[in-house]
Amino acid sequence: MRVMFWSTVFWPSIGGVQTVASELLAALGDRGYEFVVVTDRHAPELPAEEEHRGIPIRRFPFAASLRDVKRLAHVRGEVIRLRKSFGPELCHAATLGPTDFFQHVTAHARRTPLLVSVFGEWPSMYDRLLGNTLRAADWVVCDSQDTLHYARRLAPETKEGSSVIRTALPPPSVPPSPLPFDPPRLLYLGRLASEKGPDLAVAALSMVTRRHPDARLVLAGDGPQRDALEQSALKLGLEKAVRFLGWVNPEDVPALLNTASLLLLPSRADSFPLAGLQASLMGRPIVAARVGGIPEMVVDRKTGLLVERENSGALAEAVCHLLDHPNDAMRMGREARARMLGEFRHGDYVDAYDRLYRRIAARRPCRGDPGVQRR
Repeated sequence: MRVMFWSTVFWPSIGGVQTVASELLAALGDRGYEFVVVTDRHAPELPAEEEHRGIPIRRFPFAASLRDVKRLAHVRGEVIRLRKSFGPELCHAATLGPTDFFQHVTAHARRTPLLVSVFGEWPSMYDRLLGNTLRAADWVVCDSQDTLHYARRLAPETKEGSSVIRTALPPPSVPPSPLPFDPPRLLYLGRLASEKGPDLAVAALSMVTRRHPDARLVLAGDGPQRDALEQSALKLGLEKAVRFLGWVNPEDVPALLNTASLLLLPSRADSFPLAGLQASLMGRPIVAARVGGIPEMVVDRKTGLLVERENSGALAEAVCHLLDHPNDAMRMGREARARMLGEFRHGDYVDAYDRLYRRIAARRPCRGDPGVQRR
Protein backbone atom coordinates (compact mmCIF):
# COMPACT_ATOMS: atom_id res chain seq x y z
CA MET A 1 0.00 0.00 0.00
CA ARG A 2 1.23 3.48 -0.87
CA VAL A 3 0.93 5.98 1.99
CA MET A 4 1.59 9.72 1.87
CA PHE A 5 2.74 10.73 5.35
CA TRP A 6 2.30 14.43 6.17
CA SER A 7 4.30 15.99 9.00
CA THR A 8 5.22 19.64 9.44
CA VAL A 9 8.52 18.57 11.03
CA PHE A 10 10.45 15.40 10.26
CA TRP A 11 14.01 14.08 10.32
CA PRO A 12 16.65 15.50 10.81
CA SER A 13 14.57 17.52 13.31
CA ILE A 14 14.21 15.18 16.27
CA GLY A 15 11.35 15.35 18.74
CA GLY A 16 9.03 12.83 20.31
CA VAL A 17 6.57 12.71 17.40
CA GLN A 18 9.34 12.54 14.80
CA THR A 19 11.16 9.73 16.61
CA VAL A 20 7.99 7.67 16.99
CA ALA A 21 6.94 8.31 13.39
CA SER A 22 10.34 7.29 12.07
CA GLU A 23 10.17 3.98 13.96
CA LEU A 24 6.59 3.34 12.84
CA LEU A 25 7.23 4.03 9.15
CA ALA A 26 10.37 1.88 9.14
CA ALA A 27 8.47 -1.03 10.74
CA LEU A 28 5.55 -0.72 8.32
CA GLY A 29 8.00 -0.42 5.44
CA ASP A 30 9.32 -3.85 6.43
CA ARG A 31 5.76 -5.13 5.99
CA GLY A 32 5.56 -3.93 2.42
CA TYR A 33 4.14 -0.42 2.78
CA GLU A 34 5.54 2.22 0.47
CA PHE A 35 5.82 5.71 1.97
CA VAL A 36 6.65 9.21 0.92
CA VAL A 37 7.01 11.79 3.68
CA VAL A 38 5.78 15.28 2.84
CA THR A 39 7.17 17.93 5.16
CA ASP A 40 8.10 21.59 5.45
CA ARG A 41 11.47 22.75 4.14
CA HIS A 42 11.90 25.09 7.08
CA ALA A 43 15.62 25.66 6.47
CA PRO A 44 17.10 26.37 3.01
CA GLU A 45 20.09 24.10 3.66
CA LEU A 46 17.81 21.08 3.86
CA PRO A 47 17.60 19.20 0.53
CA ALA A 48 14.27 19.16 -1.26
CA GLU A 49 14.57 15.40 -1.66
CA GLU A 50 16.42 12.71 0.31
CA GLU A 51 15.86 9.39 2.05
CA HIS A 52 15.87 8.41 5.72
CA ARG A 53 15.90 4.70 6.63
CA GLY A 54 14.93 3.93 3.06
CA ILE A 55 11.89 6.26 3.09
CA PRO A 56 11.76 9.13 0.57
CA ILE A 57 11.30 12.60 2.03
CA ARG A 58 9.96 15.49 -0.05
CA ARG A 59 10.36 18.93 1.44
CA PHE A 60 8.42 21.99 0.29
CA PRO A 61 8.64 25.61 1.55
CA PHE A 62 5.13 25.38 2.99
CA ALA A 63 5.37 28.00 5.73
CA ALA A 64 7.35 30.48 3.61
CA SER A 65 4.96 30.20 0.66
CA LEU A 66 1.96 31.19 2.77
CA ARG A 67 3.25 34.79 2.60
CA ASP A 68 3.49 34.87 -1.20
CA VAL A 69 0.47 34.08 -3.40
CA LYS A 70 2.53 33.22 -6.49
CA ARG A 71 4.89 31.00 -4.54
CA LEU A 72 1.93 29.35 -2.82
CA ALA A 73 0.40 28.49 -6.19
CA HIS A 74 3.71 27.04 -7.39
CA VAL A 75 4.13 24.87 -4.29
CA ARG A 76 0.53 23.72 -4.54
CA GLY A 77 1.18 22.65 -8.13
CA GLU A 78 4.31 20.74 -7.09
CA VAL A 79 2.39 18.88 -4.40
CA ILE A 80 -0.40 18.04 -6.83
CA ARG A 81 2.16 16.55 -9.22
CA LEU A 82 3.61 14.47 -6.37
CA ARG A 83 0.15 13.21 -5.43
CA LYS A 84 -0.55 12.17 -8.99
CA SER A 85 2.82 10.51 -9.58
CA PHE A 86 2.97 8.69 -6.24
CA GLY A 87 -0.70 7.68 -6.28
CA PRO A 88 -1.31 7.26 -2.53
CA GLU A 89 -3.99 4.90 -1.31
CA LEU A 90 -3.99 6.61 2.08
CA CYS A 91 -2.87 9.93 3.55
CA HIS A 92 -1.69 10.04 7.16
CA ALA A 93 -1.30 13.48 8.76
CA ALA A 94 0.69 13.40 12.00
CA THR A 95 1.09 17.01 13.17
CA LEU A 96 -0.70 20.33 12.95
CA GLY A 97 0.84 23.03 10.77
CA PRO A 98 1.07 24.42 7.24
CA THR A 99 1.16 20.88 5.85
CA ASP A 100 -2.52 20.58 6.82
CA PHE A 101 -3.41 23.49 4.54
CA PHE A 102 -1.57 21.98 1.56
CA GLN A 103 -2.98 18.54 2.24
CA HIS A 104 -6.44 20.07 2.09
CA VAL A 105 -5.98 22.25 -1.03
CA THR A 106 -4.41 19.40 -3.04
CA ALA A 107 -6.79 16.62 -1.93
CA HIS A 108 -8.87 16.94 -5.08
CA ALA A 109 -5.92 15.78 -7.20
CA ARG A 110 -6.42 12.26 -5.89
CA ARG A 111 -9.27 11.44 -3.54
CA THR A 112 -7.68 9.45 -0.76
CA PRO A 113 -8.85 8.42 2.72
CA LEU A 114 -7.30 10.58 5.44
CA LEU A 115 -6.03 9.41 8.82
CA VAL A 116 -5.11 12.10 11.37
CA SER A 117 -2.97 11.38 14.44
CA VAL A 118 -3.18 13.79 17.39
CA PHE A 119 -0.43 13.97 20.00
CA GLY A 120 -1.61 16.07 22.93
CA GLU A 121 -3.41 19.39 23.22
CA TRP A 122 -2.62 22.57 21.30
CA PRO A 123 -3.02 26.19 22.44
CA SER A 124 -6.63 27.35 22.14
CA MET A 125 -5.71 29.70 19.28
CA TYR A 126 -5.43 26.57 17.08
CA ASP A 127 -8.80 25.09 18.08
CA ARG A 128 -10.56 26.08 14.87
CA LEU A 129 -7.75 24.87 12.59
CA LEU A 130 -7.39 21.54 14.39
CA GLY A 131 -11.16 21.10 14.56
CA ASN A 132 -11.42 21.53 10.79
CA THR A 133 -8.59 19.03 10.26
CA LEU A 134 -10.28 16.48 12.51
CA ARG A 135 -13.62 16.87 10.75
CA ALA A 136 -11.97 16.26 7.39
CA ALA A 137 -10.48 12.95 8.56
CA ASP A 138 -11.89 9.51 7.84
CA TRP A 139 -10.42 8.41 11.16
CA VAL A 140 -8.67 10.13 14.07
CA VAL A 141 -6.06 8.40 16.25
CA CYS A 142 -4.97 9.83 19.61
CA ASP A 143 -2.03 8.77 21.76
CA SER A 144 -3.95 8.79 25.06
CA GLN A 145 -7.47 8.82 26.44
CA ASP A 146 -6.88 12.39 27.56
CA THR A 147 -6.06 13.46 24.00
CA LEU A 148 -9.07 11.53 22.68
CA HIS A 149 -11.41 13.49 24.97
CA TYR A 150 -9.77 16.71 23.77
CA ALA A 151 -10.16 15.79 20.09
CA ARG A 152 -13.80 14.84 20.53
CA ARG A 153 -14.45 18.09 22.37
CA LEU A 154 -13.06 20.05 19.43
CA ALA A 155 -14.89 17.95 16.83
CA PRO A 156 -17.80 15.98 18.36
CA GLU A 157 -18.51 14.56 14.88
CA THR A 158 -15.45 12.34 15.24
CA LYS A 159 -16.84 10.34 18.18
CA GLU A 160 -17.69 7.34 16.00
CA GLY A 161 -14.52 7.68 13.96
CA SER A 162 -11.77 8.05 16.54
CA SER A 163 -9.70 5.82 18.80
CA VAL A 164 -6.59 5.50 20.94
CA ILE A 165 -3.39 3.80 19.92
CA ARG A 166 -0.88 4.35 22.71
CA THR A 167 2.64 5.08 21.56
CA ALA A 168 5.26 2.36 21.97
CA LEU A 169 8.94 2.03 21.15
CA PRO A 170 11.13 -0.97 20.37
CA PRO A 171 13.24 -1.98 23.39
CA PRO A 172 16.75 -0.53 23.20
CA SER A 173 19.68 -2.88 22.67
CA VAL A 174 21.39 -1.39 25.74
CA PRO A 175 20.42 -3.29 28.93
CA PRO A 176 19.37 -1.30 32.01
CA SER A 177 22.03 -0.76 34.65
CA PRO A 178 21.45 -0.48 38.43
CA LEU A 179 20.12 2.86 39.66
CA PRO A 180 22.96 5.10 40.89
CA PHE A 181 22.50 6.83 44.25
CA ASP A 182 26.04 7.95 45.04
CA PRO A 183 25.59 10.67 44.03
CA PRO A 184 21.86 10.84 43.12
CA ARG A 185 21.36 11.87 39.51
CA LEU A 186 18.07 13.44 38.41
CA LEU A 187 17.41 13.60 34.68
CA TYR A 188 15.16 15.92 32.70
CA LEU A 189 14.90 14.83 29.05
CA GLY A 190 13.03 17.01 26.58
CA ARG A 191 12.62 20.47 25.12
CA LEU A 192 13.57 23.36 27.38
CA ALA A 193 10.19 25.01 26.95
CA SER A 194 7.68 26.36 29.46
CA GLU A 195 5.01 23.73 28.84
CA LYS A 196 7.51 20.98 29.74
CA GLY A 197 8.33 22.61 33.09
CA PRO A 198 12.16 22.44 33.23
CA ASP A 199 12.11 25.52 35.49
CA LEU A 200 10.10 23.49 38.00
CA ALA A 201 12.83 20.83 37.92
CA VAL A 202 15.49 23.43 38.74
CA ALA A 203 13.35 24.91 41.52
CA ALA A 204 12.76 21.42 42.95
CA LEU A 205 16.49 20.71 42.95
CA SER A 206 17.10 23.72 45.20
CA MET A 207 14.90 22.01 47.81
CA VAL A 208 16.21 18.48 47.20
CA THR A 209 19.80 19.57 47.86
CA ARG A 210 18.87 20.67 51.40
CA ARG A 211 18.39 16.98 52.24
CA HIS A 212 20.68 15.50 49.61
CA PRO A 213 23.49 18.03 49.05
CA ASP A 214 25.23 15.80 46.50
CA ALA A 215 22.17 15.49 44.24
CA ARG A 216 22.73 16.55 40.64
CA LEU A 217 20.30 17.51 37.86
CA VAL A 218 21.05 16.90 34.19
CA LEU A 219 18.95 18.82 31.64
CA ALA A 220 19.15 16.99 28.31
CA GLY A 221 17.59 18.98 25.49
CA ASP A 222 17.46 22.47 24.12
CA GLY A 223 14.89 25.16 23.64
CA PRO A 224 13.81 28.75 24.28
CA GLN A 225 14.14 28.57 28.07
CA ARG A 226 17.80 27.56 28.21
CA ASP A 227 19.23 31.01 28.97
CA ALA A 228 16.62 31.67 31.65
CA LEU A 229 17.28 28.27 33.23
CA GLU A 230 21.01 28.90 33.34
CA GLN A 231 20.38 32.24 35.06
CA SER A 232 17.96 30.62 37.51
CA ALA A 233 20.50 27.93 38.43
CA LEU A 234 23.09 30.65 39.02
CA LYS A 235 20.77 32.72 41.25
CA LEU A 236 19.87 29.63 43.30
CA GLY A 237 23.53 28.74 43.75
CA LEU A 238 23.09 25.55 41.75
CA GLU A 239 25.56 26.23 38.96
CA LYS A 240 27.67 23.24 40.07
CA ALA A 241 24.64 21.00 40.62
CA VAL A 242 22.94 21.54 37.24
CA ARG A 243 24.42 20.35 33.97
CA PHE A 244 23.08 21.41 30.57
CA LEU A 245 23.76 18.71 27.97
CA GLY A 246 21.96 20.30 25.04
CA TRP A 247 20.50 18.18 22.29
CA VAL A 248 21.11 14.44 22.66
CA ASN A 249 21.20 12.02 19.73
CA PRO A 250 18.29 9.53 20.15
CA GLU A 251 20.78 6.66 19.83
CA ASP A 252 22.55 7.94 22.95
CA VAL A 253 19.43 8.25 25.12
CA PRO A 254 19.48 4.70 26.60
CA ALA A 255 23.08 5.13 27.78
CA LEU A 256 22.20 8.53 29.24
CA LEU A 257 19.24 7.04 31.11
CA ASN A 258 21.54 4.43 32.60
CA THR A 259 23.35 7.26 34.41
CA ALA A 260 20.11 8.50 36.04
CA SER A 261 18.55 7.61 39.39
CA LEU A 262 15.15 8.78 38.14
CA LEU A 263 13.44 10.83 35.42
CA LEU A 264 11.59 14.09 36.04
CA LEU A 265 8.48 14.92 33.98
CA PRO A 266 7.36 18.23 35.54
CA SER A 267 5.15 19.17 32.58
CA ARG A 268 2.54 21.90 32.72
CA ALA A 269 0.88 20.32 29.66
CA ASP A 270 1.70 17.03 27.99
CA SER A 271 0.19 13.97 26.39
CA PHE A 272 2.21 10.76 26.26
CA PRO A 273 5.82 11.98 26.44
CA LEU A 274 8.45 9.93 24.67
CA ALA A 275 10.93 10.50 27.51
CA GLY A 276 8.64 8.61 29.87
CA LEU A 277 8.53 5.60 27.57
CA GLN A 278 12.29 5.65 27.14
CA ALA A 279 12.93 5.92 30.89
CA SER A 280 10.51 3.12 31.72
CA LEU A 281 12.12 0.81 29.17
CA MET A 282 15.45 1.47 30.91
CA GLY A 283 13.99 0.66 34.34
CA ARG A 284 13.97 4.22 35.67
CA PRO A 285 11.26 5.37 38.09
CA ILE A 286 9.53 8.61 37.11
CA VAL A 287 8.47 11.59 39.18
CA ALA A 288 5.87 13.41 37.10
CA ALA A 289 3.11 15.99 37.15
CA ARG A 290 -0.41 14.61 36.97
CA VAL A 291 -1.32 16.22 33.64
CA GLY A 292 -2.61 15.07 30.25
CA GLY A 293 -1.91 11.45 29.41
CA ILE A 294 0.97 11.07 31.89
CA PRO A 295 -1.20 9.16 34.45
CA GLU A 296 -1.87 6.63 31.69
CA MET A 297 1.89 6.07 31.43
CA VAL A 298 3.02 6.38 35.05
CA VAL A 299 1.15 4.30 37.62
CA ASP A 300 1.38 6.24 40.88
CA ARG A 301 3.40 4.41 43.57
CA LYS A 302 3.97 1.46 41.24
CA THR A 303 6.11 2.77 38.37
CA GLY A 304 6.75 6.24 39.76
CA LEU A 305 5.22 9.07 41.74
CA LEU A 306 2.67 11.61 40.50
CA VAL A 307 2.35 15.11 41.94
CA GLU A 308 0.09 18.05 41.29
CA ARG A 309 0.81 20.33 38.35
CA GLU A 310 2.90 23.47 38.89
CA ASN A 311 4.14 22.37 42.32
CA SER A 312 7.93 22.31 42.61
CA GLY A 313 7.67 21.61 46.37
CA ALA A 314 5.65 18.44 45.79
CA LEU A 315 8.08 17.48 43.02
CA ALA A 316 11.02 17.87 45.43
CA GLU A 317 9.27 15.88 48.17
CA ALA A 318 8.58 13.00 45.76
CA VAL A 319 12.21 13.00 44.61
CA CYS A 320 13.43 12.96 48.20
CA HIS A 321 11.12 10.04 49.01
CA LEU A 322 12.75 7.94 46.30
CA LEU A 323 16.25 9.01 47.32
CA ASP A 324 15.43 8.23 50.97
CA HIS A 325 13.95 4.84 49.98
CA PRO A 326 16.18 3.45 47.23
CA ASN A 327 14.52 0.02 47.43
CA ASP A 328 11.21 1.65 46.49
CA ALA A 329 12.90 3.43 43.58
CA MET A 330 14.46 0.20 42.30
CA ARG A 331 11.14 -1.67 42.61
CA MET A 332 9.30 1.06 40.69
CA GLY A 333 11.95 1.00 37.98
CA ARG A 334 11.59 -2.76 37.57
CA GLU A 335 7.81 -2.51 37.43
CA ALA A 336 8.00 0.34 34.90
CA ARG A 337 10.15 -1.75 32.57
CA ALA A 338 7.97 -4.84 32.98
CA ARG A 339 4.85 -2.80 32.19
CA MET A 340 6.39 -1.32 29.05
CA LEU A 341 7.51 -4.74 27.80
CA GLY A 342 4.13 -6.29 28.60
CA GLU A 343 1.52 -3.64 27.83
CA PHE A 344 3.31 -1.28 25.43
CA ARG A 345 4.91 -3.65 22.94
CA HIS A 346 6.12 -1.96 19.80
CA GLY A 347 4.96 -4.90 17.68
CA ASP A 348 1.39 -4.42 18.97
CA TYR A 349 1.63 -0.71 18.19
CA VAL A 350 2.70 -1.43 14.61
CA ASP A 351 0.02 -4.11 14.28
CA ALA A 352 -2.68 -1.63 15.34
CA TYR A 353 -1.63 0.91 12.69
CA ASP A 354 -1.25 -1.85 10.10
CA ARG A 355 -4.85 -2.99 10.63
CA LEU A 356 -6.15 0.58 10.76
CA TYR A 357 -4.36 1.54 7.53
CA ARG A 358 -5.94 -1.42 5.74
CA ARG A 359 -9.40 -0.78 7.12
CA ILE A 360 -9.38 2.91 6.22
CA ALA A 361 -7.91 2.35 2.76
CA ALA A 362 -10.59 -0.26 2.10
CA ARG A 363 -13.21 2.13 3.51
CA ARG A 364 -14.36 -0.49 6.03
CA PRO A 365 -15.46 0.43 9.56
CA CYS A 366 -13.04 -0.25 12.42
CA ARG A 367 -15.56 -1.41 15.02
CA GLY A 368 -14.46 -4.42 16.95
CA ASP A 369 -10.81 -4.22 15.96
CA PRO A 370 -8.89 -5.46 19.01
CA GLY A 371 -5.82 -3.50 17.93
CA VAL A 372 -7.61 -0.18 18.32
CA GLN A 373 -8.84 0.98 21.71
CA ARG A 374 -12.21 2.65 21.10
CA ARG A 375 -13.94 4.59 23.88
